[in-house]
Amino acid sequence: MISRFVRFSLACGALVSFGTMSARAEGTYEIPAGAHFNQDKLAKVSEFFKNEVATGKIAGATVLIQQHGKPVYHEAFGVQDVVSKAPITDKTIFRLSSLTKVITSVVAMQLIQDGKIKLDDPVSKYIPSFANVKVGEEKKAEDGTKTLDLVPLVRPITILDLMRHTSGITYGFYGDSLVRKAYRDANIYAGEFDLAEFAERIAKLPLHNQPGALWQYGHSTDILARIMEIVSGKTLFELEKEKLLDPLGMTDTGFFVTEPERLKRLAQPLPNDSNFRVGREYRTEVRQKWESASGGMVSTMADFSRFAQMLVDGGTFEGKTYLSPKTFELMASDHAGKDSGVERDYFYFPGDGFGMGLGFAVRTDPGNAKPPPPGDLGELKWDGASGCYLVVDRKQDMFFVLLEQTPTERQRIQRTLKLLVYEAMEN
Repeated sequence: MISRFVRFSLACGALVSFGTMSARAEGTYEIPAGAHFNQDKLAKVSEFFKNEVATGKIAGATVLIQQHGKPVYHEAFGVQDVVSKAPITDKTIFRLSSLTKVITSVVAMQLIQDGKIKLDDPVSKYIPSFANVKVGEEKKAEDGTKTLDLVPLVRPITILDLMRHTSGITYGFYGDSLVRKAYRDANIYAGEFDLAEFAERIAKLPLHNQPGALWQYGHSTDILARIMEIVSGKTLFELEKEKLLDPLGMTDTGFFVTEPERLKRLAQPLPNDSNFRVGREYRTEVRQKWESASGGMVSTMADFSRFAQMLVDGGTFEGKTYLSPKTFELMASDHAGKDSGVERDYFYFPGDGFGMGLGFAVRTDPGNAKPPPPGDLGELKWDGASGCYLVVDRKQDMFFVLLEQTPTERQRIQRTLKLLVYEAMEN
């Protein structure tokens, strides 16, 4: 089955009429290395976002494009929220949603680099209850009714499975499979719990598929984070502060916003666009035990741009090495390609033309859409339900970051921004 992204791209390809994209569709989708940005063409980014705000589609957004370590485009639009009407700045705090996974994964790679964990380690080595999990296989009776058979694992879930989303652990807030229904019925977000308790709740549920068989979005990163806590002896946030956030100078990046001064800087979605559709209410403003490694972090452009530049530079920033070249290459390589045994279905969120690294989608080919989506081979990207979006293009020594809070408009805005960014690049 082709992916949701492919279907959309094929349906909407005719709408892509930007000049460079159309020309590129006749030959290659890539730009030769060494491209630079045309400032007149970048003005189209401003026009687009000003219209999004003026027409009431979003409260505001901020965009940074940085090449060769320097900003080539840096603008903010609209307001932090429509109640306070405070302008968006580099210190405005945004919910990252699933971009949290990227930060978690980088710290996990640091632990792999340190020899604390290995990709082929079974999860049950650290969390014994995962030795007993079963896979839920749907069986259909003659009358059409479906039941769930619980079958043993063909092989254990590994750290690699958690990092590339092939563990079989899923989410219960999308899709209609019986396993996803079991997630919904289990009420896994109820009450007060930490990562240790959350891992035990997940271990009681059936897997959606055999480990390694299918790319399946879900709470894999939360289970990874619990293992990170176990091997470090620290909470997830303590570990991330020590190994990444503090050294990088990411002072406003964390899981909760409870201080009065920081609450004044917290961006809010439009009141009629505040359902992030992730199966639970965002409780950023309430400190709780659960540090959601899959979707609970907040950050600012001032902070996140430092993280993004570290990725462009292959794991280094301002003279400090966070990931060695070997570790970075391992993270940025496709681990779900044709020889991996990993299948892709309708819910393959990396999208057309992308494989899966250890925490990011990795551009591997042009894909099936005509014209192909813009970009370069080796591009790293991820985004979140709140609308935040990261693209790292090391071939062009460039990244761009979009921070916004709009669950309903995000996919359209992200696609348009990427087209406009690459349309503005010239040799």
